[in-house]
Amino acid sequence: MARALPRGFFGKVEGMSATQDVQAVPESWAPALGPVLATPEARRLGGWLKAEEAAGKVIYPPRGTRLRALELTPLDQVRVVILGQDPYHGPGQAHGLSFSVQEGVKVPPSLVNIYKELATDCGVVAPGHGNLEHWARQGVLLLNNALTVEAGQAGSHQKRGWEAITDAAVAAVAAKAEPCVFMLWGSHAKKKALSVPGLMESHHLVLTAPHPSPLSAYQGFFGCGHFSRANAFLAEHGRGTIDW
Repeated sequence: MARALPRGFFGKVEGMSATQDVQAVPESWAPALGPVLATPEARRLGGWLKAEEAAGKVIYPPRGTRLRALELTPLDQVRVVILGQDPYHGPGQAHGLSFSVQEGVKVPPSLVNIYKELATDCGVVAPGHGNLEHWARQGVLLLNNALTVEAGQAGSHQKRGWEAITDAAVAAVAAKAEPCVFMLWGSHAKKKALSVPGLMESHHLVLTAPHPSPLSAYQGFFGCGHFSRANAFLAEHGRGTIDW
């Protein structure tokens, strides 16, 4: 089930009729995100996105995929949170999940390093693609800070209003009674998650490390052991494990 957002908030989805041009927030997330999406700030974001596209600017990911992280990982199924900054800004890369790219697209350097750490930590052989939907379907929330970006312009949609929406999603996970794991890579992710009052002292496991970018991976991301530590914590609390 899904709940309609304010009309035009995410723009018309290609192939949809004019009466269906409303993106929908998954039902499990509606109580947490609904109040934020009804604010003037959210409406301004929606209007700005429409104006940018009307001006001919290319925005990634494509309309209809911008809430993919929330669609694949309902709030009641979240077990792990991995935060990114903004979507990839190259053609065909972004599809609504942080760090993930569609199959057939070259695996980005940060994800290459994530796969390297996963191999060292858990012995998992990297697949021949960078699509992380199989993580998302197991309860790994792959959420970016901003959910859109202009083609070729990294960070171009930061501070446009997405932050209030994604902050609300992170806070909703932090409020869950079931223990979850927050895997925070880089100062940006750490700052976002730790802005949630009491998270560090909560029943959740909060893991921090440098970003997996080639610029910082050797400063502590490699060897962080987050994947095995997450599974050990989940198993200890009766929440199963992630098949990375």
